[in-house]
Amino acid sequence: MTRVLVIDDEPQILRALRINLSVRGYDVRTAATGAEALRAAADFRPDVVVLDLGLPDMSGIDVLGGLRGWSSAPVLVLSARTDAFDKVAALDAGADDYVTKPFGMDEFLARLRAAVRRSTSTETSAEPIVETSSFTVDLANKVVTKNGRQIHLTPTEWGILEILVRNSGKLVTREQLLTEVWGPTYAKSSHYLRVYLAQLRRKLEDDPSHPIHLLTEAGMGHRFRP
Repeated sequence: MTRVLVIDDEPQILRALRINLSVRGYDVRTAATGAEALRAAADFRPDVVVLDLGLPDMSGIDVLGGLRGWSSAPVLVLSARTDAFDKVAALDAGADDYVTKPFGMDEFLARLRAAVRRSTSTETSAEPIVETSSFTVDLANKVVTKNGRQIHLTPTEWGILEILVRNSGKLVTREQLLTEVWGPTYAKSSHYLRVYLAQLRRKLEDDPSHPIHLLTEAGMGHRFRP
């Protein structure tokens, strides 16, 4: 039974999610504050976390940071905040998806199932180590090294790189990258990709202005070449 921890200070949201998830066979635990959530996470060891950013005692980002210190469980942020800054901050802090309130229950449940599938797949499959002339990507441990040094990537940078590496040699459309990393509402926000791909090239390519591994095909998408 998949364990779900729902963290939100709105009683009606907690009740609705507890009922909808329980009837579908999930084991559900709820928390209304950040402190309660961190205690519950340590005790309950959830397989997936649903997290509101606007908690009464601490920022949801701080809760996310606390969770990411020891847990790799996928985190779905559920928030009324629609500003792009909040979404990027949450994803960079380690969130796996971002759902805005009000939300449709069917879409929410689909995103929850997808997060659990991705997490299970990562844990159970044998992941390759991909080597290029400039850097090495360890998909299992989510580690990138260059010239013998580990390169720090933000969760968003890693998300983009991982999708490209897993589709090595294939064209990945801008819409696909944006949807998988930021969510379907960002499918047309190509400026996000430009910024993050530029950062990845500065960190990984030997000559960022003339990349040979992280390629852009104008008007179409992006491609990883080992």
